[in-house]
This record gives sequence, C-alpha cells and structure tokens, in this order.
Amino acid sequence: MAAFSLTTLHDGGNAAKVQYQVDTGGGLVFKVMAYDNGVSTQSKGDISSLVYNGAQYADASRGSQLNSGFDFLYSNVSAVDVQAQMISSTGAATPASTVNGGVVSGGTYIKVTVTVFSANGGVLKHYYMAKSGEPRVYMGTYFTEEPDTLNLVRYIVRVPIGVLSRGPAAGVPGGLASNGTWPQDLRGTNSTIEASDVFGFSSGTSNAGQTRSKHYSNMRLKDWQYFGGLNSGSTVGLWFYRDNNEGNSGGPFYRSLLNQITSTNYELTYIVNYGEGQTEAFRMGVLNSYTLMFTGGAAPTAPDTSWFSVMGLDGFVAPSGRGTVAGVGLSGTDSAYTYTVGFSSDKAQYWTTANLANNGFFKSTGMRPGNYTVTVYKNELVVYTGSVTVTAGNTTTLNTLTINADPSSTAAIWRIGNWDGLPNEFLNGGRLTTMHPSDVRMSSWVPATFVVGSSSAASGFPAYQWKDVNNARVIQFNLTSAQVRNLTLRVGTTTDFNSARPQVSVNNNSWTSAIPTAPPKGSRNLTVGTYRGVNRLYSFDIPSTALVAGTNTVTLNVVSGTSGTGFLSPGLSYDAVDLIVTP
Repeated sequence: MAAFSLTTLHDGGNAAKVQYQVDTGGGLVFKVMAYDNGVSTQSKGDISSLVYNGAQYADASRGSQLNSGFDFLYSNVSAVDVQAQMISSTGAATPASTVNGGVVSGGTYIKVTVTVFSANGGVLKHYYMAKSGEPRVYMGTYFTEEPDTLNLVRYIVRVPIGVLSRGPAAGVPGGLASNGTWPQDLRGTNSTIEASDVFGFSSGTSNAGQTRSKHYSNMRLKDWQYFGGLNSGSTVGLWFYRDNNEGNSGGPFYRSLLNQITSTNYELTYIVNYGEGQTEAFRMGVLNSYTLMFTGGAAPTAPDTSWFSVMGLDGFVAPSGRGTVAGVGLSGTDSAYTYTVGFSSDKAQYWTTANLANNGFFKSTGMRPGNYTVTVYKNELVVYTGSVTVTAGNTTTLNTLTINADPSSTAAIWRIGNWDGLPNEFLNGGRLTTMHPSDVRMSSWVPATFVVGSSSAASGFPAYQWKDVNNARVIQFNLTSAQVRNLTLRVGTTTDFNSARPQVSVNNNSWTSAIPTAPPKGSRNLTVGTYRGVNRLYSFDIPSTALVAGTNTVTLNVVSGTSGTGFLSPGLSYDAVDLIVTP
C-alpha cells in the first residue's frame, strides 16, 4: 500500500490487458478490470481484487460486477469502455497513466467510469469512486434504458467465505432469525425446494425440513439503510450503505434479496431495481448511489457524499437543485398504526413517517423537482391519494390531509384481520418473509373452519391461500333475524400470484358470486419472502335471500385460469376479510 493513488497495470506485461488499481490510503486497495478475460464472471468493469489490511475480499475467479457482467447487460452488445481519473478537490481531472506501473497521485478523489451502450442507443454508466483516506468504494449507477438480458439492475460483491463468514446480528437486514440461523445461509443444505434458489435440509440432519434462500434476507426498504457481513472474529465488517433509493421502484415497503452465504462465497447484492414482486415501472435517468464500506466490525454510519458534486456524474442532482414537501398533518388516523407518506413520479420516489404525536406532521427533503403522487399508507395500506409539485430550493406546504379510503371506517358485523395492508396477524404471518411455505416450522396451512367469535386469525385463518394447497376456506358466523338483509363481504389481498382472485359461495352454494376480473400476472412472490404487491379490495354483494337467521357459512375459493401445483399454484395473501351492511 502507498499513498492515495491510481496505478495502471498491464497483466502479464500485455498492454491490451489493463487493470486500474486504486489505493484509497485507508487500508483498502482495489482493482477494476479494463479488459475482458473471455468469461462472463471475469469481465471488463469488474472489481477483480479487494484487499483490506492485507486480506483479499474479492473472489477473482468470479468477479464482483453489475448483473452478470457489464458485457451482458444488453442484448447483442458486448462493447464496454473503462476510463479512470484522479480528481482534485475542485473537480479537475487527470487521466490514469497509459504505461505499465504508471502512478497518478496528488488528488482527493478517484473515479473509474464503466460505460455500456445498448443497440437502441441507451446508455448505462457505472462509477467506482474513492475518497482519500477512506476504506470504501463509492458506487453510482445511471442508465437511460433498462438492461434487457436480465431485466434488472443489481451489483453483486462476491467475497471468499474464509474472510467473510458470518451474517449480521438480529434486527439488521439479513440478520439472525429467532432460531439463531441466517435465513440466507445455504451451508449444509442438500436439496432443492424450488427453482434454483430455494434450498432445504433432508431428513436426518439437525435442520431437517427447514428452508434457506437468498430471498429470505429481505427487509422492507424503509426499514434498512445498510446490510453486510462479518469475518469469523467479527473484527471486520463489509457493508453496503444505500442512498435515499430515489431511483428504485416499488415504494417504501418493497422487499428484495440482499445477501447470500454459501460454502464458498459471501455475496452482497445491492438491488438498484428488481422485477420480483414489482408494483410499478422502473425509473430511468437517475444516479443510484451506494457505498461498499469496511469497518472494524461495527455497523457503518452514513457516508458523506457531498463531494459527488465535483465528480461529473450523470444523473446527479445537487442539494441546491432539490426541494421539500412539508405536511401540516393527517386527519382520521388510528394511533394503533404507523402512517407513511410516500411520493412517486416517473423519475423518483421518496417517503417519510408521519408524526402522530404532532397531529401527523410529515416532511420530505431532498426531492427532485417535478409532479408527484402523494400516497398515505396505514401500515402498508393506501388510505389517501393526492398530488403535489416540488420546485428546486423551495418548500411546498400541504394542508392537513384527511384519510378518506380506510375500509376500517365502515362498521363491520364481523372482521377477520386488520385493514392495514399486512398479513402478519394471520396464521403463519410472522414467518412469511424468512422461509418457504413448505418449511417444517410453518403451521399447517389447512386449519379447521373459522368460527367467528371463537376462532382467532393467528391460528385459524391462513395468511396465504393457494388453489392447490388450502382452497375452500370456510367461515362460520351467526346472524340475528334483524341482520338478515343484503350484506357485502369484503376481501382484501396484499398480493396475488398467477392471476389468483377470490370467489365466494354462501351456505353450501345457495348463492355463489361471479368471478372477479383477473389481475395481471406477476413474478413469483409468495414463495420468495414477500407478501408485498398491489393491494386489492374485492366486494361481494350477498342478497338477503341467501342468508338465514342463525348459523351461516361463507366459503372462500381461489380461482384462476392459470394452472400450477402446490405452492406455485395460483395464490394470494390476505389483508382482511369482513362482512358489512351493503352500502
């Protein structure tokens, strides 16, 4: 290691095989390949070496890279350009040397730019940056066209398991589960449960019947700022720290994989955008920044990225070019729930938590100028929608927003669950995001008939229902003669798979509802740790002639024209089910 410097290396003395070595002057030295080694796991633009205090944290045989390599981002395109520069404190740039062993020093920052153009003229730029004295790799990804070979944007750091072998503590994204294991730790698994990314332990092993997957490291976006791993002695931590995530898609509750532990590698996956369980279009033309940080084992603190303003980064918007929205408050809230205020446009997304102790006051800062949809969520359920315009350098004030779309505001004859956009209160609800539905730790998905007044949602009503697993869920309830009138059954779902939707029959098919219009098909969701999708509320108007004074039953069936078996059959996730007087 030397002082803060940028060195040009010719592998094997071959001038066509260039690597740029960055010495951060803070104990970290990393290399970026500027040539293609002929395989997708050793590509132009990869981090090929990541040495921290003398130990190698990069699997050079596979590379750390965007998606599956920069030369595999766009169809029929393999040309990748890599340029490196030393940057002064004022932004003056000095190109890297062209000679083998040539060193450039004396600056404050270093920038390595990887550029790929699609066949349609779209561009993706990925930046590796360093700041003198810091053991960090600052990254930024900007694109005007979504990479189409995988239809996602993610950066994967692959670290040899010998130097990074432990996940973080409980409560941290990818942290320990209640049973003392990491849900994304594949070590010891010996069977494939689903696709090529959900695994299990066979009988005869200590964890027999349990499941593991990279997908189960997920956490709601609004609940985390960083994730990472530790060495065996917890004396070194390697973390990804995210920006405000304005260029991602899916909103504050989006869940996606973060890390994976295998017998050979510890993988950290930073998701810029991802198709699984996605609820909206991807955003283009935004600089998505994230920082790979080494620590002495402690959790990282927020990095200072104010110096990005002198780095010449596409898609960067300085604080002076941003605005603020402040809301006087919210009306019609329920103190038992958390209220999140979200803002979304085709260019950016933001969110903030309303302060119910202060009449629901909320404030969102650092927003790109533009027109936004304002969405108020009761936990994760949309209960208000409006709009706002943000201008640079100004604060837009919103008067009190009145909640006007909360199903709970209508009195119910009976209600199972809570109208809050979550299935957590139902059977298996607390296990949905950290294990496969087939996991032995799950309770049976086929409980007995749910009896209103005596059964509980936590033990008697499943969080998920599949056409091929636990269909025909029966709810039994009593009505007085005065209650026998036209009633409406409301069924709320938080997501669906393979166009699943509910159909209702009453009192042994004395009345059966029509089949609702099919929702659009999406990706896998219920089996990869997410119930988060598009909330839907289905209303079924039951005529009084189908009801009786005394005992009645309602049967909920999942219907779909799409086939599938087991936990990959059409299914849905419940928010709440209730019976109200027909409006």
